[in-house]
Amino acid sequence: MIDTGQPAPTFTLPDQEGTEVSLADLRGSPVVIYFYPKDDTPGCTTQACDIRDQWSEFEEAGAIVLGISPDDQASHARFAAKYDLPHRLLADPDRKAIDAYDAWGVKKMYGKEFEGVIRSTVLVDREGTVAQVWPKVKPKEHADQVLAAIADLDG
Repeated sequence: MIDTGQPAPTFTLPDQEGTEVSLADLRGSPVVIYFYPKDDTPGCTTQACDIRDQWSEFEEAGAIVLGISPDDQASHARFAAKYDLPHRLLADPDRKAIDAYDAWGVKKMYGKEFEGVIRSTVLVDREGTVAQVWPKVKPKEHADQVLAAIADLDG
C-alpha cells in the first residue's frame, strides 16, 4: 500500500456519466478515494450506501468522494442509479489507478487464493498529499472512519 506523506499518484478516469475526472483538478479539497471489487455486490453495496447515508457530513467537510473499481462506465451508471449514490464512481478497467495505489493483490475467500481489488481507501489532503491509508476496509465502518480522519485534517 502507498504511504502517508507522499504525493498522491495522479490519474484521470471516466465517471459513471462519462465525464473525465482528474485527481490533479481536485486540489483544494480533501479527496476520499475508495477502491472496491465490484458494483452491486453485498460488501460494495454496503460501503457505497453507507457513504450515501452520511453524504451531508461529507459535503459539510468539503470532501470529494471517488469510488474506483475495474467495472466499466455502464456498470457504474446502473449501480449508482439503483442505489441513488451521490458520489462519483470511476471506471478503471485497465487498473491504472488501482495499480498506482497498490489496491490490487492476492486475496483469500473460502480457502482459495485469487487476485483482485483489495478493498482499501486513501484520503488525500487539500495539497494532494496522502494523509491517511486504510489498507483493509470493513464496509460498514468505512464512512465513520473516513469522516473522523477528514475532521482531523482541518484539526
